[in-house]
Amino acid sequence: MRIVVAGSSGMIGTALVASLRAHDHEVVRLVRRAPAGPDERQWDPASGALDAEALDGAGAVVNLCGVGIGDKRWTGAYKQAVRDSRMGPTDVLAREVVARGVPTLVNASAVGYYGDTGATEVDETAPAGSGFLAEVCRDWEAATAPASEGGVRVVTLRTGLVLSPAGGLLSRLKPIYSLALGGRLGSGRQYYPWISLTDEVAAIRFVIEHDDISGPVNLTGPAPVTNAEFSRALGSALGRPAPWVVPGFAIKLVIGEFAEEGVLEGQRAVPAKLEAHGFTFTHRSVGEAMSAAVGG
Repeated sequence: MRIVVAGSSGMIGTALVASLRAHDHEVVRLVRRAPAGPDERQWDPASGALDAEALDGAGAVVNLCGVGIGDKRWTGAYKQAVRDSRMGPTDVLAREVVARGVPTLVNASAVGYYGDTGATEVDETAPAGSGFLAEVCRDWEAATAPASEGGVRVVTLRTGLVLSPAGGLLSRLKPIYSLALGGRLGSGRQYYPWISLTDEVAAIRFVIEHDDISGPVNLTGPAPVTNAEFSRALGSALGRPAPWVVPGFAIKLVIGEFAEEGVLEGQRAVPAKLEAHGFTFTHRSVGEAMSAAVGG
């Protein structure tokens, strides 16, 4: 299948492109600079410009665009950048797949859609929660409406915390835990819906290849854990104790508004739709996923 990928230079996109090619798919990467190779096509989502041949013959478009949620403090300008970097590209691609006759759009989203769920387990049937992240995810998914209204199969990927040796959350935490300075954050009771990068990529490929899957899909491991359990698993994988407790007020002082929704709250989200369709996880426990990521 010919698959067009937007947002292919990030941690997930890079791994996805490699995996798709390893499974005999042809990949075309949408880039915002001048193309540097035959597998690249230029686009400018801000203006809506897209190479006229970019989507020709494509069986699916995968959109992973969006600046990192926690890369910077949540100023008003950065929160707007979080929104714009998601809504703009999604709106362009949702309209283009209809115009170019592409049958499938797989669009990024996040478990932040559910807001803070406490200890309540949620699957894809749960409603949107409250807060900035929930609002962003709700509007992000809504931006795919032109595609679904035009008869395109749309899958929205509600991704959890991706555990990878190549970057993301663990790249920030490993140096701290390696010095035995790790530990739970705040109460430690907030749920962290993790997924290994291996399973994240395999799940995206799975939904592309299974045309009976549509709508929201939780990309999380089968057993979400609390922050306290997550911290112990990372410490164990690194062979270091994780005895410390970082109070919530201290986290808020250091990283600002993002601390509340991105660190001190969480989602006990489970991958009901993936499991119902027979997806097989490589890493079914946070310990397995953590060991694979740290060992990588």
